[in-house]
Parts: sequence; C-alpha cells; structure tokens
Amino acid sequence: MKKETYKIHGMHCASCVAVIERVLSKTAGVHSASANFASESALVEFDEKIVSESDLAKTVASVGYHMEVGAGEMPAMRHAPQNGKKEIIPEKGMRIISLKVLGMDSPHCAMMVENALKTLDGIANSDIDFSNQRAKIVFSPKKVAKEEIFRVITDAGYTPIEETGDVEEVLDREKTEREKSTRTLKMKIIIGGILSIFIFLGSFPEWFSFVPKFLNNNWILLLLTTPVQFWIGSQFYGGLKLLFKYRTADMNTLISIGTLAAYFYSAAVTIVPSFFTNGDIMPAIYFDTSAIIIVLILLGKYFEALMKGRASEAIKKLIGLQPKTANIIKNGKETEIPISEVVVGDAIVVRPGERIPVDGKIIDGDSEIDESMVTGESMPVHKKTGSLVIGSTINKFGTFTFQATKVGKDTVLSHIIKMVEEAQGSKAPIQRLADTVSSYFVPVVFAIAVLSFIAWFVFGPQPTFTFALVNFVAVLIIACPCALGLATPMAIMVASGSAAQRGILVKDATSLEIANKINAVIMDKTGTLTQGKPQLTDIVAFDNEQRADILNIAASLEQRSEHPLAQAILQHAASLDQKSSHPLDGAIIDEATKEKIELYTLEDFGAISGKGLRGFLKTQSRKVEAYLGNRALMRDIGLDVSSHERDIQKLEGEGKTVMLLAVDKKIMGALAVADVLKKESIVAVRALKKNNIDVWMLTGDNDRTARAIAKEVGIDNVMSEVLPEKKSEKVRELQKQGKIVAMIGDGINDAPALTQANIGIAMGEGTDIAMESANITLMRGDLMLIPEVIQISKRTMNVIKQNLFWAFFYNVAFIPVAAGVLYPFFGILLNPIFAGIAMAFSSISVVGNSLRLKTKKDLTR
Repeated sequence: MKKETYKIHGMHCASCVAVIERVLSKTAGVHSASANFASESALVEFDEKIVSESDLAKTVASVGYHMEVGAGEMPAMRHAPQNGKKEIIPEKGMRIISLKVLGMDSPHCAMMVENALKTLDGIANSDIDFSNQRAKIVFSPKKVAKEEIFRVITDAGYTPIEETGDVEEVLDREKTEREKSTRTLKMKIIIGGILSIFIFLGSFPEWFSFVPKFLNNNWILLLLTTPVQFWIGSQFYGGLKLLFKYRTADMNTLISIGTLAAYFYSAAVTIVPSFFTNGDIMPAIYFDTSAIIIVLILLGKYFEALMKGRASEAIKKLIGLQPKTANIIKNGKETEIPISEVVVGDAIVVRPGERIPVDGKIIDGDSEIDESMVTGESMPVHKKTGSLVIGSTINKFGTFTFQATKVGKDTVLSHIIKMVEEAQGSKAPIQRLADTVSSYFVPVVFAIAVLSFIAWFVFGPQPTFTFALVNFVAVLIIACPCALGLATPMAIMVASGSAAQRGILVKDATSLEIANKINAVIMDKTGTLTQGKPQLTDIVAFDNEQRADILNIAASLEQRSEHPLAQAILQHAASLDQKSSHPLDGAIIDEATKEKIELYTLEDFGAISGKGLRGFLKTQSRKVEAYLGNRALMRDIGLDVSSHERDIQKLEGEGKTVMLLAVDKKIMGALAVADVLKKESIVAVRALKKNNIDVWMLTGDNDRTARAIAKEVGIDNVMSEVLPEKKSEKVRELQKQGKIVAMIGDGINDAPALTQANIGIAMGEGTDIAMESANITLMRGDLMLIPEVIQISKRTMNVIKQNLFWAFFYNVAFIPVAAGVLYPFFGILLNPIFAGIAMAFSSISVVGNSLRLKTKKDLTR
C-alpha cells in the first residue's frame, strides 16, 4: 500500500471535495481517499499493483479536476522534489510563467481570470491565488504567446505583472504599478466629483434656484455626464467585455449595465423628449444617478486600495529586511558582493549596525544580535564562536566573521516569507460558504434586477418605465460580491501577517480556524517544557563542608569528560568564572557558590561505566583521590550513604539525577542535575488550564521522574515511558475520545505526532523536520505564545464571522429593498445613489474590520 498526498486544481467548493472523494473511492485498488478543500489536496491510500498514479489522475480528470502526480501524471505537469516539497515544473516544450495580478482580490476575480485563460489554446494548467494576487500558468509557446496571456487578463479587467528577477524587484514593480493606479484613480475621483456636483445641482432646479439656468439644460447635463460615464467609469466596462466575449459576469458588469441604463435612458429623453412625454408629464432624467454612482464607487475602491496596502505590510516588511550585499573574505581580502552571489561556505564579515546577510555559524568573534524580526523577542541575544546566526537580523555591537550555511531560498527569513504567503493564500473551511455563494451571486443578482424591471413595468404605478428603471439600476448597483469574497481572506491575511511579526508562523488558514477549538494540549517534556539540556540545580554539603569546594572538586574531576552530566557541572562553573549575573536556577545553590572557580590539576582520570568516575587532584597543598558517581560507586569503594539517604531521595523525588562526591574515602556532598523547566512553563500551563484546556505531558522518562516534573509545572495528566515511535498513538488515543488535540514538540521524533495532531506546534529552536511537520511554528520557543495562538485564532474567527454576517446581511437585506419590496407597504424606494454609497461602504467595512487584527490589543484580546 502507498499513501500519498496530491495537489488538486479546480476545487472551488465543498461539493468538489465530495465528488473527488467519491470517484477515487470507487476506483479499484484505492483503499481510502480524503480530499481537503482548504489545502486543495487529496490524501490517497492505494495499491500500486492494481492502480497507478496516472490512473488516479485520469479518474480525477474525468470529473473536471487536475491532480498533480509524479512521472506518470497528466500531460504538461510533473513534480521534482526540492527541500522535501513538490514544485511545479513544466514538461518538455512547455513554459511556466508567474504573474502578479493586480486587482484580483476575491474568489470571483480568480474565477474571472481562470475563465479568461480557458479561452486560449495552449494553456495546460493554471494555479490562481487571489489572496496574494498571484497566478502560475503553464503554457505551450508554440500555441499561445505570452503577450496573449497578458491581453486576456487585461481584457478581464486586471493588471498582470511578470514576476522576474528577485523578490524585491517584483515588489518594486508592483508598488510602482499600484501607485500609478492609485494616482489615476485619485485624479478621476477629483474630476468626476467636480463634474458630479454641477450635474447634481443642475438636475434639481426646484431645490437649487441659485444655480445658473444653463446648467438646467438637459444637453449641458448630457455633455457633463458623458466624460464621467465613459472616461471616469471606463474601468467598469471590462465587465461588459466579460459578458459578451467570455459569457461570464462580475461586479463590474452589474455597475456598467446599471449606470449605462440610466445614462442612455436620460440621453434618449434629451435627444427625443417627445417620444417619452406622456400628456403634460415630462419624463425624468437620471444623469445625476449614473455620474454620482460612478464617483462614489470609485471613491470606495480608492479607500479599499489604501486599506489593502496596509493589510499586506507584513510580507513587505519581511522582504524589505533582506540586505542587498555581503562582505566576504576571498583570498585573504574582504570583498563586497551582491547577496545573490553568496554561496554556502563563504566567510562573511559583519560589523556593528549591519544586517547579517545570510544564515550561518560564527567562526571568529562575538556580539549581541537583535533577532526581534524573527523571534519577536526585544532583547538582543549574545552570540559567540560556534553560535548560529540568522540572515537579516541586526548585529548590535561587536565585529565577527561567520561561515554561510544557508543561502537564497533556504534561509530562515525566506522560509518565514514563504510560510506567511502560503498561510495568506490558503483557505479556511469557513470560507466554503462564501465561495459557493459568490460563484452564483452575479447571475442571481442580474436575474433579480431583470425580474424587478419587468414587475415594475407591468404592475407599477405611472410612469411605469421610470419606476422600473430606477429599481433595475438600484438592484444592480447595491449588490456587492466583493464584501463576501473579502470577508475571510482579508482577515486571514492580516492575522497571519501580524502573528508572524510576533514570532508565530501559521502554515495555513485551516490551522488558524481550528486553533480556537483546541481542548487538549500534549507537550513533549524535553526541549518544550524544559530547556532541553541538563543543568546543575542543587549542591548539598554534608558535615559542614563548603558548597564552593564541592563544586570546585566536582568540576575538576569532570574537566576531561564529554558526558552531558559533566557538561552541566562544567558550564555552571564556567558561568561563575565569567561572573555571570544569572547562575543556573536551583533550590540550594546560593551566594557561596558564586566565587571564581579555578580547576585543580587532574591525573590518572578514569570513567567507571554506569557508575561515575575517579581521579587524583593536585590541590594547593596535597594530592587527593576523588570519586563522583551514584550510590553503587560509593558502595564499591566501601562508603555508607544511608545517613544521607533522606537528602538524596528528596532530590530524586524532584526528578533530578544525584551524584555523590567522595574525597579521601569521605562523602563531602551531593550534586543534582536536571533538565530544568523553562521559566515560562508554569505560567503557560496555568493559562491553558484557565481556558479549560486539558494539558498532558509526554515523556520517555520513568513514571516517578515524569510525575515529579509534571507536579512542579502544574500538569495533572502524564504519559510516561512513551517510546518515540509511539508518540503519535498517544495523540490518536485522545482524538478517539473526541478531543481536538494540539501537539507541541521540537525534535525529529516528534514529527509523526505533530502531523497526527489536529494542530502541530513546533518550537522554533527545534529541528527543521519538526517545523516542516507542524502547522504552527513558535520562532522564539516561548510557551506563552501557545495561549496567544489560541487567542489570535479566537479573535480572527470572531472577525471573520462578523465580516461574513455583515456581508450576507447587507446583500440579503438591501437587494430586496432595492427591488422595491417595501414600496407597496410603506411607499419606500431606494435611490440608486444611496445604493452606490451602501455598496462602497460594505467592502470598506469588511476591510476596515479586518485591519483591527493588526494591533496587538485586537489580535490577542
């Protein structure tokens, strides 16, 4: 049996998932199939002897979708593994083009672009991501030119920009295009606004008697309205092109038909008034309606564009952090080269105030480095020879040389940017309803508008045509599919970007939705709850001995040992030697151990397997024999530990490893070593329990040690003596009880459990494999970020629900009002101008509400 996840293109709604799962499950040789709408993928378990990957792809293709597989996949696409992930590569004779598509900011827009591309021969595949305004297109240059692809996208009403060169160049081109578009929009709004004021004043002489008489002339009003209709509102006519050329429609289609109906009716009344005159009743004109609607909608789009610019600031800030050059040492000389030319192994010099160009390891010097842009931690971190450094972080004080270990797309910053973009581009399950409604929205609105016109024309009061026209225009203008389309992705984009700046990387939108539903958290002990390495916690002196002497002798004995317990003692001694202001925590370590340590000369050193070590130390006045080890070692050398058993058992009861020190056949004291808890562990566990979340500790330790540590941190539920390969089974056990489980870990052996959990959370200082397997990565490994993740999820979902409620409520409530359903009961009709104001406000309110997630207060409240 083979179990594989495949990317599937063309999934637009929840029903697509059911169709794909049904056809795959019915295929001979397929054991199980699970399609995921949010990630647009399918997990298939099948027998390779019975069915091949290409057969699966053909099955999926038979119902209208495209499944990406390996060598035997459908024509035009294949995969090549890179960094453990699948990347689209065109087949021989095919080309792939990456575009930034400005203006494509909703599912409906994405559908418009996709439909436009389908009209071209030679397009093999397209991957449209409206949240990041991106499109990847695979095409045959023999059948279709690149310029034709640009043309159909432009015809559909969008601006394509080819993504060539480095990321910053693309960003600069996009920024230039946006600024140009915004300037043009602003100019049109100012000119259109001035003309609309004159048109409005001239249209109502009974209200504005001070207006010069020539403005009341219909021909003058026609003259003033024409540039507003056809130049100021020119961007809406792409909707008409879509209707006639591609047999589809969008919001621009509704606006153009609505305003053109008002304009051409008013123009006809102006040119042949006698045709529309009924007795003494002169027909009304609606030049003011079409002009003011166009200006108001453009004004709404202008504010929306400004706000959307703020929404995508997170990615822009991250990309802007990347340095452009690096100072490398070549042939003994320092040379400045572009960052793109740096290769793994280069020796790079970094001076105070400079950004570190790429990821690497310090080989000479030390410094304090500001890593806040990656970890969210404001305090600089001390780095010395052997320490790892992250590209784009800031060197604060010292000059150092480091060796490049990761460059280009492999750096931490590049991974962060990619993860944030993927999260912003992914779909949360809650978006399914909005996407489904959006796909049917425009045709339904157009049908309602036509039915409204017919009903008013046949059954309405005199003048029936005027009433019918007003309501037809009002329905078309007030409908707003954009508000529905923006409701979810805008909130996801803002929340994931803001979370990234706080050191929380969310891989996909689904994780952001599920996180607030978590009711059980499993924490791996080592490296998650604890520091991940042994530390000296206690020094107990027996029979009036001095703790400083005990530490000095123990460190002297361990100076040649590579054992982790030896390293814990030596590191503590070294921290005192360097006059550290924060020696390692411990219940019994006190000021007496803060003296400078000078190690004694060690001779005849020997390790005693499973028990400890021995050696001769030359002190100031004599040579002594010393032993450091467990009870068994003490018994072997004929020493009785029973009088000290109470102290020893107390330490062991706290989950610590106890080593006894004997000098010249006398036990001087005991040293306890443990993998100590992180300072924030207790507070984080308390916060999770306060939110009614069950907290479990997972460890391979024996039950006694595990429960001692769990008690210290405040965890009641313990999974002890768990082998690495059994961790995922423990997650599954809780899931079978109906729990929504978050697994938190940092090691390679945590990867299966992180994948099995509903939400896998990796600690940022952990392994790459753990971070790849997780849904969320905490860049600074601070457990207090876990309650924050849950709060961010809750707040994001609240904002999404608010957005969807107002978008649905707005359309459901106001479209019938625009159609005139209140007129028979209350005599109320909706003026198309007010419909335009309401439509503009609906999109702005959704974007504005989402932007509240940019602030820490609103993000984590």
